[in-house]
Amino acid sequence: MNLSKSLYTIAIQFPKALWLKKYKPEVLTPTDEFSQAKFNIGHAVGELACDLLPNGIKVDFNPNLEQMVIKTKELIDSGYTTICEAAFYFENILVIVDILEIDEDGVTIHEVKSSTSLKDIYLHDVSIQYYVLKNLGYKIKSANVIYLNNNYVRDDELDLKELFVIEDVTKKIQLLQEEIPSNLQTFENYLSNKQNEPNIDIGKHCKNPYDCTALDYCWKIQRDIPDYSIFNIFNLGSKKQIELYNQGITNIEDIPNDFEMTTNQKEEVNNYKSKQTYIDKTFINEFIKTLSYPIYYLDFETYQQAIPLFKGISAYEQIPFQYSLHIEYEDGTLEHKEFLANEDIDSRYELAKSLVENIPSNATILAYNMSFEKTIIRKLSNLYGEFTYDLMSIHNNMQDLMTPFQKRWYVTPSMNGSYSIKYVLPALVPEFEKAYKDLELVHNGSEAMNAYSNLKNLSNEEKIVYRKALLEYCKLDTLAMVRILEVLRKTVL
Repeated sequence: MNLSKSLYTIAIQFPKALWLKKYKPEVLTPTDEFSQAKFNIGHAVGELACDLLPNGIKVDFNPNLEQMVIKTKELIDSGYTTICEAAFYFENILVIVDILEIDEDGVTIHEVKSSTSLKDIYLHDVSIQYYVLKNLGYKIKSANVIYLNNNYVRDDELDLKELFVIEDVTKKIQLLQEEIPSNLQTFENYLSNKQNEPNIDIGKHCKNPYDCTALDYCWKIQRDIPDYSIFNIFNLGSKKQIELYNQGITNIEDIPNDFEMTTNQKEEVNNYKSKQTYIDKTFINEFIKTLSYPIYYLDFETYQQAIPLFKGISAYEQIPFQYSLHIEYEDGTLEHKEFLANEDIDSRYELAKSLVENIPSNATILAYNMSFEKTIIRKLSNLYGEFTYDLMSIHNNMQDLMTPFQKRWYVTPSMNGSYSIKYVLPALVPEFEKAYKDLELVHNGSEAMNAYSNLKNLSNEEKIVYRKALLEYCKLDTLAMVRILEVLRKTVL
């Protein structure tokens, strides 16, 4: 058995995934663009955190990990007091300490995370490092987790001491040391049986705190659990889900009529079972009457910076870089306007300026799940006083196209009990599912975020292609809202 700290934490959450990674890796979900972006963010945050301590030196990555262990020993023997990516090996366990701080009294372990809070799984990550160093004879003074402070707002210069939180987890780590030998023995027992997968059932551990890479294999292939199942019923707790699952029930249709659920959950289940569409024409008509022409359909695209590069930004704050605006006139005419920021600048000022130029103060603005758009507009309003009046007019005139679905005035089984546009759009306007698939390069919000964030790394020719793809995707988002309202209007005729 060869373990790294990452494999150890994977095994803590889902030990079956450790076996699959070793003997059946083809069933695991490969790293996608979104996962790779998260990895890149983590790497960048780790690099920056090395500057928290003075005179740091980094052990460069080497595919021959033994060389990293040797280099670490050389640096320690040479008297370096801060070593980043310090590598250690003990009894088939390799750990790489993000930041190792050394003084005459011992060593301090610093584990760097790109999240904004301390998660329990991080403690297992640090505990295996503590275990290895302790067994190698190092005197460990303390162990810390370093993570991002999302209450910090950047000024002109980046303040690393304010950006990062350093939390001492030594006592928690020491308590976990007793578990490690038995955990290692359990993992070794699993891996020693090369022919048989561990007999571990699905449960909360499959998705908490991370989605397991064997999720599709265990749920869909091995157990044939449908995309919409008992595990998707809104607010149905895990205890109830497991109760049904233990009865051999995964399909919504198989839930007994007398199974105890809330009123909303029963409605959701009964609607799905009935295969009938429910429409409350009265309320939908009242909603439509509140909209006056011309109607401005607005959608933002945003990205995030783990390390805030611009003044007034916090870690992982949503930064708008693009919007699409479809304008529908009373005669049915559509006009389209759009904005996509230059990737080399802070996008917020130009976007705010364009927004107030294109939307009059007395307009009806329609968004889907408007709380997102409203939050963006409030932040822009607070940031740029010259646009405050116009931006807050847009904010206050906004209405939510999600309302008829959220309030269950329009419910159809193919919405799978959800009022997310992800389900509402294909249920009402099925041809748009193909329209999104036919787009070039950018098909969803995550891809848009990654594409914009990566523009600075592309050639000019590639930028032109990706910028066009971003515009086409965002344009389709607001056109989708136009078509959804069109369907709602037809229901009340």
